[in-house]
Amino acid sequence: MSGKVCIVTGATRGIGKGIALQLGQAGATVYITGRTLTAPKGDPVGGSLTDTANEIENRGGKCIPVQCDHSKDSDIEELFNRVSKEQNGHLDLLVNNAYAAVKAISDNYDKPFWEQPITLWDTVNIVGLRNHYLCSVHAVKLMITRKTGLIVNVSSPGGLRYIFNVPYGVGKEANDRMAADCAVELRKMNVAIVSLWPGAVRTENLKELLKTGGFASGNMPKVDVAKLFVNGETPEYAGKAIVALATDPNIMKKSGKILITADLGYEYGFKDIDGKDPSNIRQVNELLKMNPKTNWIANFVPNFVYIPKWMLALAGNKL
Repeated sequence: MSGKVCIVTGATRGIGKGIALQLGQAGATVYITGRTLTAPKGDPVGGSLTDTANEIENRGGKCIPVQCDHSKDSDIEELFNRVSKEQNGHLDLLVNNAYAAVKAISDNYDKPFWEQPITLWDTVNIVGLRNHYLCSVHAVKLMITRKTGLIVNVSSPGGLRYIFNVPYGVGKEANDRMAADCAVELRKMNVAIVSLWPGAVRTENLKELLKTGGFASGNMPKVDVAKLFVNGETPEYAGKAIVALATDPNIMKKSGKILITADLGYEYGFKDIDGKDPSNIRQVNELLKMNPKTNWIANFVPNFVYIPKWMLALAGNKL
């Protein structure tokens, strides 16, 4: 990806950091954003723009950290103005990954929506949805001048079926729909936009939540969540998927679609950084493991038994 200019939002840690690392390693110039420039002392999770930038540069990549609060329109505008000025209007890839609701979701886990604070809606969807739209607007204005580019919305199966809470599911489905609808208008400009579903990702936040008892109540007992992540992805697996997409000359055929990281690994022939093929949400045995009542059956179902995509889509059918 030498010569490519990329923006990855929310890259202080987790999936955003993993994506930025892989893009930088592939030779791209990567602008990374987040609120934390240097990690505060005593933070058990850690992670900062400086840490990510240093790691990218240690791998031989080029990284430009930009402190940005994605809940502020002015910060977003300044980000894209800076990239346009420094790169002569050149932008090849935008990854919409910024998210500010992990702790809020954990703190309000297993409460019905009428008992959760009203502010949870904004905590989940201002940065996790509205910001993605604003960033896409700014990015497209740069991309259409060259009639090339790719936008990736990092989403999840929460857009298909209930996960965590109401604001979360609404936001994820909206991200998927945004990619589909934007693709209609962008097709004539040769700019692609997709929605990416990582699987169970072993992020720093997730590891800390499991360690401290997060997600330990309600219908998802802690033990089941822990088992779900045994064969999960590292944060860099999504990065490998995006590198593959960004270098695919036929990417326009995928524009507007929901793409699953594990499916892309099989299609493009890449493995995770630990050399493994992570579990796929379409694997029947992985789905059986999510329910304590069917967990035992998973041991008798081979890994190669998959749910067809059309059948998976029926799970979200509301008609």
